[in-house]
Amino acid sequence: MSANPQPGAVPATADQSGDYTHRQVLTILSGLMLGMFLGALDQTIVSTSIRTIADDLNGLSVQAWVTTSYLITATITTPIYGKLGDNYGRKKLFMFAITVFIVGSALCSFATSMYQLAAFRAFQGLGAGGLFTLVLAIIGDIVSPRERARYTGYFMAMFGTSSVLGPLIGGFFAGQDTILGIDGWRWVFLVNVPIGIAALAVVSRTLHIHHTPRHLRIDWWGAIALVVSLVPLLTVAEQGRQWGWDSPRSVACYVIGAIGALAFVLAERAMGDAALIPLRIFRIRPAAVTIAASVIVGMAMFGGIMLLPQYMQIVHGASPTEAGLLMLPMVLGLMTGSIGSGQVISRTGHIRWFPVVGSALMVVGLFLLSLCTADTAMIWVSLSMLVLGLGLGNCLQPILLIVQSSVPPTEIGVATSSATFFRQIGGTLGVAIFLSVLFSTVGGNIEDAIKVESQTPEFQQAVADGHGLDPSMIHQIQDDSSFIETLHPAIAHPFKVGFAESMDLVFQLAAGVGVLAFLILLLLPPVELRATSASVAARAEAEPGL
Repeated sequence: MSANPQPGAVPATADQSGDYTHRQVLTILSGLMLGMFLGALDQTIVSTSIRTIADDLNGLSVQAWVTTSYLITATITTPIYGKLGDNYGRKKLFMFAITVFIVGSALCSFATSMYQLAAFRAFQGLGAGGLFTLVLAIIGDIVSPRERARYTGYFMAMFGTSSVLGPLIGGFFAGQDTILGIDGWRWVFLVNVPIGIAALAVVSRTLHIHHTPRHLRIDWWGAIALVVSLVPLLTVAEQGRQWGWDSPRSVACYVIGAIGALAFVLAERAMGDAALIPLRIFRIRPAAVTIAASVIVGMAMFGGIMLLPQYMQIVHGASPTEAGLLMLPMVLGLMTGSIGSGQVISRTGHIRWFPVVGSALMVVGLFLLSLCTADTAMIWVSLSMLVLGLGLGNCLQPILLIVQSSVPPTEIGVATSSATFFRQIGGTLGVAIFLSVLFSTVGGNIEDAIKVESQTPEFQQAVADGHGLDPSMIHQIQDDSSFIETLHPAIAHPFKVGFAESMDLVFQLAAGVGVLAFLILLLLPPVELRATSASVAARAEAEPGL
């Protein structure tokens, strides 16, 4: 039975048939969007200010720990939130996730080193794992897949707003030495506290949905095996360039990760219906294809979001705020692709070709970015980001709709969390691998660029004028890149060239991986979107007499 609305709240419970009116859906959406806004804003604020944070804490080259620790815990908890939501309902669980996220954000503001910040971000990720997957599952509960595309615009508007506000807010905070006696960048995390408290109040007041109880066991053994598998593999993805990819520590991580993966498969097989990620989902061809593609799309999405702002700041000398604003073409492409595909899907019900075309555009966008150099005009970089955004926009929403329509309605939470889980796995691997490639090649590329440019009249004149070059600067960029802005333009240029060349390599790798996503999505069979919401279908199964 659904909860009774609090006094003064607009009732948002379904009628006897389980259907929700448009007004009721919008009422519920108001709470969901504020909760999702919390997570979306955090991504854009942190990605555009991470260079300032890393420079201040002397750890630019270990910034991947700050990102991957957050993604590891968010990824691992995603399927757990999905299963718990299917069993016990999603409202209290959603509020719990927001609370953990608020506490984690507050802790991050007290970090005194990059490794301490990584630990606090890991705790924050325990809450973040529930923000997106529970929102998407709740929407699946109350709206049919075909009608769900109508509401894409609301979420894309929210993402667009966070993408504009995030860089502005993050850039403002990162650009201030202190605010109220606290380092400016620490407010990047503190700002989540009042927003989170507001989200809790709105969710408590508006989120009243019907839940058909299920009493399946929680697959804790599967969760433990997942941790044993993912943590060492993601650790070696980050540390392999320092340890050596074939060093004893790396090999130990490979072995432990493989044992954990095998244990996870065995645990899921033993748990059957109660499995964290039921293996039978992978016997459903549309779900299997889209989940496999989600891994690769996640690599491109998270890789682009994390690396492009740094390219803007280090190569083009943009401030954190300017770097965020320069990302707007990608945001525009993402919103246009998502809203456009949602409208067409809602009207026609046809969905198969959207992720296929989207993945092709994603490859084109990444390839164009790989051609950008330190001297490429921003208009061409912006056009490349626009194409990448269009590709991602046409992939993300259709892939989720396909997965949700492919599974039984009682398992929409598991299906949603599985798609989100594998996308985040791809994102976590992408960030770790791409940053590893970037920082393992940037030193050599800078040395090569200095050798070439040291022969130019501009460079020689700068040296003659007393603007010397300390060789230690080449390695200093691993910890603090801010010194580049203090160099003479002729001396700074080879540093920007070396960084841009390493970025080109990263985007070439990402484009190659994107081709694999395109080929996988070609295997997608025709998909018919379900005409009823998951909650209606679940009630019909539970109470066949209705």
